[in-house]
Amino acid sequence: MDKFESMYAFTQVVEEGSFAEAARKMNLSRSTVNKLVIQLENHLGVQLLYRTTRRVTPTDTGRGFYERCLEILHSVEEAELAVSVQHTELIGNLRINAPMSFGIAVLSSQIAEFMTRHEKIKIQLTLEDRFVDPISEGYDLVIRIGSPPTISSLVVKPITIIPRVICAAPSYLNIKGIPKTIQDLKHHSCLHYGYLASGCQWKFIYQEKEEKMFVEGLLCSNNGEVLREAAIKGLGIAILPTFIVEEALKKDELQTILADYQLPELTLSVIYPINRHLSPKVQTFTQFLQNCFQS
Repeated sequence: MDKFESMYAFTQVVEEGSFAEAARKMNLSRSTVNKLVIQLENHLGVQLLYRTTRRVTPTDTGRGFYERCLEILHSVEEAELAVSVQHTELIGNLRINAPMSFGIAVLSSQIAEFMTRHEKIKIQLTLEDRFVDPISEGYDLVIRIGSPPTISSLVVKPITIIPRVICAAPSYLNIKGIPKTIQDLKHHSCLHYGYLASGCQWKFIYQEKEEKMFVEGLLCSNNGEVLREAAIKGLGIAILPTFIVEEALKKDELQTILADYQLPELTLSVIYPINRHLSPKVQTFTQFLQNCFQS
């Protein structure tokens, strides 16, 4: 029995929900595909599929084995690509997911530069601020800012630290006053980023000790640009990455406050399925990003 051929046949039957459809996709006869799957079940000593006249579905054991088969088959494919001479030049599709504000302000120019260097790469870039699982949603890699996840099926590559500032509009501070300590924030409107795990709690570092403060305000959003515009309009105090507020600070539309307090570091990371660790496209793009932030 060819294990890889049998595993591939099994995954195709699961994905197509039919031996006939899987056979058409593999350009084999239905009986051949059925034989490959039966050989695999006999070898493992378990039932992998429920078979009816209308539909084929995986058993609970089959579903788990299907996920493992995908990892193995993808790893074999990527290993072959990595050592194949004909793939020394990057070619094919690269699906990337990144945060909205970062994608617009920073990543857009970096993507363009990467594509000028690798003209046969086709990139599909999706921007959204929620956490995205690259495995279940079919991305080659995702880029995220925050505390890197610890998931065994994912590889996390830290790229750089994203600095943040505490800021507000001069017009707001002229009316409400400039807070001197974080306790003063109790008397201020704080514009809160809605997807941070801390909820409405802001964290600071003062004299090497972490301090926490529950804040309230008029606006909570999962998008930094929305919070920046609200801060510029004088609606309150915000904590935002410098890449979002850099221009506003230069134009004096915003000013930094509470300079004695530091903010916990946020890490920009590239995250990808563990079975993509040998992908030349993923590795080259990850290294490209690292070089961009080191220069």
